[in-house]
Amino acid sequence: MELYLIRHTTPAVQQGVCYGQTEVNVTELFLEEAEQVRTKLAGIAPVACYSSPLQRCARLAATLDAGEPQHDARLKEMHFGDWEMQPWDNIPRQELDRWGNDYVDAAPPGGETYGQLHRRATHFLNDLTCSKHVGPVLVVTHAGVIRALLAEVLNLPLREAFRFYLDFGGVTKLRFDGSFPVVAYVNR
Repeated sequence: MELYLIRHTTPAVQQGVCYGQTEVNVTELFLEEAEQVRTKLAGIAPVACYSSPLQRCARLAATLDAGEPQHDARLKEMHFGDWEMQPWDNIPRQELDRWGNDYVDAAPPGGETYGQLHRRATHFLNDLTCSKHVGPVLVVTHAGVIRALLAEVLNLPLREAFRFYLDFGGVTKLRFDGSFPVVAYVNR
């Protein structure tokens, strides 16, 4: 199986704002960015498409000519709890430092840990790799999920996952055709 992890297009949210699982729309550049994603996927005949149910992903998934996208809540971005839609600069420094020093196991107030996101994303991946999909599969999701899945398949500590820079509309390809997964490319 070939798995194409696709980050959603640019969200319509002010830079420097924590938005996590909040429903935010996409920018006016959506159609142009969606076309760029379709160009990156040219020549691929997907057998299935999965998407985070958040509209910034679901909207892109619906444009990819991959059949009806199947929405899966395990593909949502990290839940930042009380910090959602707050400017990062307005979050009390002590809270931010506490979380930043241990974001794998510490959660923002009312939110989830990165370890929890990793577990749900990994459960999705395990279910997908046990499925009967024979051809390419598209997954439209968020940077946090893609990083967690890269850390999983590369057996990296979760703290290292943020070393991957992922563009809006970027495509990452994984192959599952042997005894271990292969990262074919990241952020194309």
